[in-house]
This record gives sequence, structure tokens and C-alpha cells, in this order.
Amino acid sequence: MTDGLVLDGVSAAYRDTAVLHEVDLSVSRGELLVVLGPSGAGKSTVLRVVAGLEPVTAGRVRIADRDVTDERPGRRNVSMVFQSYALFPHLTVVENIAFGLEVRDTPRRLARERARAAAETVGCAGLLDRRPGQLSGGERQRVALARALVREPDVFLLDEPLSNLDLALRAEMRAELRALHDRIGATMVHVTHDQTEALVLADRIAVLRDGRVEQVGTPDEIWRAPASTFVARFVGSPAMNLLPADGPLRPRDDAPTLGEEPLEIGFRPEAVALDATEGTPATVDRVEVIGEDAFAYLSLAAGHQVVARVPAARRPERGAAVRLDVRWADAHLFHAATGRRYQP
Repeated sequence: MTDGLVLDGVSAAYRDTAVLHEVDLSVSRGELLVVLGPSGAGKSTVLRVVAGLEPVTAGRVRIADRDVTDERPGRRNVSMVFQSYALFPHLTVVENIAFGLEVRDTPRRLARERARAAAETVGCAGLLDRRPGQLSGGERQRVALARALVREPDVFLLDEPLSNLDLALRAEMRAELRALHDRIGATMVHVTHDQTEALVLADRIAVLRDGRVEQVGTPDEIWRAPASTFVARFVGSPAMNLLPADGPLRPRDDAPTLGEEPLEIGFRPEAVALDATEGTPATVDRVEVIGEDAFAYLSLAAGHQVVARVPAARRPERGAAVRLDVRWADAHLFHAATGRRYQP
């Protein structure tokens, strides 16, 4: 498939401080890539570099198979949707949507027709005569999406567009955004720090850490085969359990083969079983109940801790002595020194 966007060895700096370090990313045309990471990872800088709002110190940027590294922002044919929506308060919805076309000398009648069509696509056609102050957060988000859509860009850049919404509305807009992408087949790069948002929305996820790409993969690959302890901890709530491979848990025959170098072993709470007839002794520190599930936080010997996911109806009591076992087939090994995934 033809590339919609390529970052080839891109580095960038802000006031002489390096922000991105030789970032390589390729987004296929029509793909939805989510850039995921904590604050300060360089996520928004990736978008600003693509949009031409930040210069690169090394590397090249290509959009729709065209090198745009030295192109001005207005010549790159990208649209951005911001966290703050950035709507003009004195303009109506239709005027906001059409604004970008009109300043590029699109005839007003044609600009308004395209604005109405874009509003229909994102579900805000009934709001055209209102002003932003009369809209809810979800409605403003739809208007911002329509304004980006109306330009028919090569790439949509979305900078945490759902973070200002409440939890229920965020879930609704997440589903609508995914449906919009599937309907129009657009190339999208969506930035977020919300792992659930990334796992639900993405065709692929790029996990950033300190301006470097830690891992790129499908949501299933990121979840089931994290490339490092950073990804293992960042993706998952609660995070993946990580213990020294020679620690208090005693692997059975189906455990991963351990090498001679120091390793860490990781497993998700779902891979932990309690009340095993044989297993490692532990004490229940606390229990969090979330609907049908409960998460038991357990203390093992030498100060190690493990989280187990259990049915809420069968949760242990705080302070209880339990035994635990691990489904070792679902465990992962990491180099203790580097945090990278161990490949025997």
C-alpha cells in the first residue's frame, strides 16, 4: 500500500533541547496510527513536525509520497484537530467549518456547500447556525472534525482531541471517530496518553518514550508481546507484573527457559491464579472491585508484589493468606539491564 506519511530518521529540538531522536514511522494511506506515550514523550512534537510547525534537525518527512521536509505548513495539505478545538467564538458553526476554504479563495457558495457536507458526515448538520458558546463539548468536537475534514487533506493530525470530554462522552466520541475513519478511509495520526483510547482506535500503535520509538505494532501485538518493560508497564491497568526471574515465584515445567544473564519475568494480572493447591505463599494487601472483576494486590517474600485479576464474587479478603500460581505460557522475559524483550 502506498505510504500516506513517512518520518525517516527525524530528529527535532526545542530551544536547543533534543525532543525527538531519529524517529522512524511509516503510516500507510488510509491507516489510523495512534501515537501513545506519557507526557513529555514527544507525541505532540511528532504532529507539529508533520504539520511543518516545528523544523527538523535531521531526517526527512514525506506526505503522500512527496518530500515536504522544507515545505511551508500551508503547502503540506494536512489538517489538525486540537485538544482545545480552536473554534472562532464569533463565527457560526458553518462559518467555522468553511473558514479554511474561504481564506484559500474558495468561492463562498462552494465553501459553504462543502462545509454542510462535512457537517453531515460527522453528525453536526443540525448545528450550523449556532456559535461555539452554544455547543456542548461533544458538539464542538464534531465541528472541529468537520473543519478538518472539509479540506480533504492527505493526512489528519489529531492532538488528544478527546481529552477534554467526560468519560461517557469520550467513549461515545471514540466510537464515532473510529466509524468516521472507516467510512472515509482517511490517513490519520492520533496522539493520546490514554492507553484504552489507543487500543480501541488504532490500526497500529507507536509507543513513544523520551522522544524515541519504543515499539510499533497492532493493538494485539502491543498488548500480548510488549517489546520492553516500559511498554509492559505503560499499556495495561493495572500494569504487567514484573519480578526478577530468580525471585520468589517458582516456575513449573511450562515456564520460559531462563538464560544466565539477569532477567525479569512479566505476566499480566489475568495470568495469575489464586487458591492453587500448590503455589507461592502471598498475603493480600488490598482488593479493588470494578464491576464483575476484582484486582487483588499481593505481597510475596522479599518485598515483591503481584496483582491478580479474579472474579469479584470470589475475591479474597484483605489480610488473607493465599497461594498463587502463574500461567507461564503467557509470561514474558526481559533483559534486566536494558528492559528490552529477551530473545533466546
